[in-house]
Amino acid sequence: MENSKLKRINELAAIAKQRELTQEEFEERAQLRKEYIEEFRASTRQILDNTYIQTPDGIKHKLQRKN
Repeated sequence: MENSKLKRINELAAIAKQRELTQEEFEERAQLRKEYIEEFRASTRQILDNTYIQTPDGIKHKLQRKN
């Protein structure tokens, strides 16, 4: 996620602590949070897709997804 978007999320969080957000700010914050969570999940999936477990006998097993 772009650094400017992260800064904006933090700005909106600070504003929300001081006063109630306007409808436009609330919607912008919701959209930015959604983008952040999607990118976080994609990054985490990529890491886990490339993770292997090594057993004591030296065999490596790829992590399996739960359904």
